[in-house]
Amino acid sequence: MSATEVLSALDRIHGTVSVIGSMNADYTVTAQRLPGPGETITGGPLQLLPGGKSGNQAAAAARIGATVQMFGAVGSDNNADFLLGALGEAGVNTTHVRRVLGPSGTTVITVDAHGENTIVYSPGSNAQVTVNYVESVRDALTHSTVLGLCLESPIETVTAAARMCHAAGVKVLLNDSPFTPSLPAELIEASDILLVNEHEMAQLLGIDEPENDDWDSFDWWHALDELRGFGFEQAIVTLGGDGSVVLDGTADDPEHRVQRIAPVRVKAVDTTGCGDSFMGTVLAGLTSGLALSESAELASYVSAYAATGYGAQASYGNAAQIREAFASAE
Repeated sequence: MSATEVLSALDRIHGTVSVIGSMNADYTVTAQRLPGPGETITGGPLQLLPGGKSGNQAAAAARIGATVQMFGAVGSDNNADFLLGALGEAGVNTTHVRRVLGPSGTTVITVDAHGENTIVYSPGSNAQVTVNYVESVRDALTHSTVLGLCLESPIETVTAAARMCHAAGVKVLLNDSPFTPSLPAELIEASDILLVNEHEMAQLLGIDEPENDDWDSFDWWHALDELRGFGFEQAIVTLGGDGSVVLDGTADDPEHRVQRIAPVRVKAVDTTGCGDSFMGTVLAGLTSGLALSESAELASYVSAYAATGYGAQASYGNAAQIREAFASAE
């Protein structure tokens, strides 16, 4: 489909998304290349940008039109107001975010001339998002169609939120990132859709990766069988600059059970937060009644747009900006 056809889905974004998890202040510096072990290199000016995987996902979904509630914790430092202000500017409801003593979550990010990055994460207040907190916001948390989860919060908290929302009929989308190969059985059972990249999928399912990274010739039907045996009927596997693959064991038509989503080519300047914008777009699509494949197609454009700007949330566009960017390209 053309960009115009795919992006027409932005007209149908509505509904409510809940996201529980991390908010981080991203200390970001650009350099010509990434340093090696023990090496010091000179970079550009240090920037403070809003981030955190969950905060990014919430901001991305809100910017393209979804109604989004953020749940989590910020600290007692100046970064707390900075993070909440950025989410509010993106249109995210932060009423239920808790303030705790100590530093907010932070990351230290280095970006090279090709847009690749390295990230060091310090949880801070994110480590204080407890099961008791999840229980305290039960009514608000379950007042949505879709829940977005990643693993920058304590695993017992993520599992409790998934179980609570799944029992209430909320669709749960789990992003296994930062990656862990040992997901609790209770979390798998309570999650409806998995989002991982190709390397994470192979490691999670115990599948050999193709030689020379040739994912075009990879047996995706075998991956779907292994995924279903693992406990997930639906998944999106992202392939970086090569698009994504939707695996849907619930599709009535066998042709729709494995769908390759084409990449959207742009001149990337910073890939920080692109995966989170992809996840946020899928959340917005699912809450709006879009099919999983439609949501992934839309997410390809939204995340490609994010790669053309610096930072995570700072690079996310609204529906009008994304349309304009790809209309001119088309």
